[in-house]
Amino acid sequence: MGKQNMDQEEKDHILACISSSPSNARIIRTAARMARAFDSQFTALFVETPDFSFATEENKKRVEENCRLAERLGANIETVYGDDIPFQIAEFARISGITQIVLGQSAATHKYLLQKQTLTQQLLSYAPEIDIHIIPDTLADTTYHPKKVRQYSKDKILKNTVKSVLILLGASALSLLFHEIGFTRPNIIMVYILGVLLTSIATSHRAYSLISSIASVFIFNYLFTEPRFTLAAYETGYPVTFVIMFLTAYITGTFAIRYKEQARQSAKIAHRTKILFDTDQLLSKTENKEEILHTTGQQIEKMLGRSIVIFDHVGGELSEPMLFPEREAAFYEIEKERQVAQWVLHHNHAAGAKTERFSDARYRYLAIRVNQRVYAVIGIDARDGALDASENSILLSILGETALALENEKNAREKEAAAVLAESEQLRANLLRSISHDLRTPLTTISGNADNLLQNGSSIDEETKRLIYADIYEDSMWLINLVENLLYSTRIEEGRMSLNTSLELVSEIMEETMRHIRPKAKHHVVTASCEDDILLVMADARLIVQVIINLVDNALKYTPEGSSISIHAAKCGEMAEIQIADNGHGISDFEKERIFDKFYCGEHEIADNRRSLGLGLYLCKVIIEAHGGEICVTDNQPHGAVFRFTLPLEEVRVYE
Repeated sequence: MGKQNMDQEEKDHILACISSSPSNARIIRTAARMARAFDSQFTALFVETPDFSFATEENKKRVEENCRLAERLGANIETVYGDDIPFQIAEFARISGITQIVLGQSAATHKYLLQKQTLTQQLLSYAPEIDIHIIPDTLADTTYHPKKVRQYSKDKILKNTVKSVLILLGASALSLLFHEIGFTRPNIIMVYILGVLLTSIATSHRAYSLISSIASVFIFNYLFTEPRFTLAAYETGYPVTFVIMFLTAYITGTFAIRYKEQARQSAKIAHRTKILFDTDQLLSKTENKEEILHTTGQQIEKMLGRSIVIFDHVGGELSEPMLFPEREAAFYEIEKERQVAQWVLHHNHAAGAKTERFSDARYRYLAIRVNQRVYAVIGIDARDGALDASENSILLSILGETALALENEKNAREKEAAAVLAESEQLRANLLRSISHDLRTPLTTISGNADNLLQNGSSIDEETKRLIYADIYEDSMWLINLVENLLYSTRIEEGRMSLNTSLELVSEIMEETMRHIRPKAKHHVVTASCEDDILLVMADARLIVQVIINLVDNALKYTPEGSSISIHAAKCGEMAEIQIADNGHGISDFEKERIFDKFYCGEHEIADNRRSLGLGLYLCKVIIEAHGGEICVTDNQPHGAVFRFTLPLEEVRVYE
């Protein structure tokens, strides 16, 4: 049992290297079979050298095909960069925990007597602890040299030639000056070596540094060796000097070219890596799916310099295309292109240009996905050829980050919806519980009084009947107010509350309010005043009356009998301010923060034991804010509370 657990913990990790060799596909398939047989992890590695950018389209296509083959066979595709291929493989194997490397026979065989160590020998020297498997290769006897693309136009050749000639002329002119001054020949040799170095930096191919090295030797021999202005040399040591001069100049130029290519490759990698990091940061700041897809499209278009199209996945179908950069969408109206993207959406697999399916399409389409869930489809313009290994690697990383961002956005949206639903259900439950409790008392009172009148009406005196009628009226009015508040709350939630505003006098609104309040305020002293009789507001008078009634009702419920309640209106800047003040027990600071919340009922008990639903003050706030005003509550000195709300003033226009 312990051995089995140890075996599970120490599973093999098999590595196959991707190259443009015609026999590489066989190596990949063999490594995949080994991975399945040993139930081990399988990785395919491509080492991109600076020379790969000059490879032919045929070789680049073969590398891409081998990458797709390895991916289909279950490999994780990785890309590293460097000039020393064996060292890069060994370092990756050491860092990634590779236990076995699969190579072809050609990589383990000497072709020439003086050839340097084979790839296998170098790997063994770099990583002796890793097992290396040599696979028989039918093409092992065929020497394979990756060809480089010939991209040199006549203009480019002429430009490089002119640069080389000018540098040689400059070096010769400087050397002649040094010779006249009296500098020794070694100093002059260094000038020509410097010229070769500058040539290798200024030109784009090592052939120019080679020709410059040979030309420098001949020019030096012609101008500065005895006899001068001939190619002959009297001293016996000059041939050695020429050879050393040539080798020094050529080696220096070769290294300069190599470092220049490595610097260019490093700059390209740094640029793409920066885009990847920037994408990660930008995605973390997005708030919705559209922003995520838009950020991804912009970053990929910036990295690849190609046209990008993204289709969102909406209800099992593709949305309208998002284009980067934005341009006319005539091309995307072609039904065939949309069919390719639709196929990718339903099959969760790449298709389009440079793939096995729909290879005649203009774009290559990839799914932005997490496992089997596809969130969107992205298309990449393939008119400029297939992506190289590093571009493809960074692209997949960005798509992976995008898919995770979309997954997180979806989870957050679902969590928020669940929270809203739970809150809604809780509010509904609270509402039903409150209604069932608060309706029971007045309905019981009404039905009891009505039954008493029916059964004993003839024996009850008129004064008692009047009191019973008053109780029934008060309870029914309370129920009416409760239902009105519920209806207002429903309209607000459904967005159906509309304002029927008109030019109103605040004094008339207060008079209408007092007409409704007086029957309720038998045990309180309620007064109303207005500083200006011509105080005009643009408001829905019916709703403002309801606000004042709700505020006064609140004061009547929570203040003892005999308390004073004042309603006062005045001008306050560009607003009309209405105050409802009482001299009751006041409101605590904790309650002030929540008193306008929906279904908040406060901590005070009501004399008649009828609980409020907590809708009155909530409705007041909504109505006042809909009018463009504000509502708040403060302390009344020396005790009590003051509710204030404002309404926009209207100018009085007088026409003569």
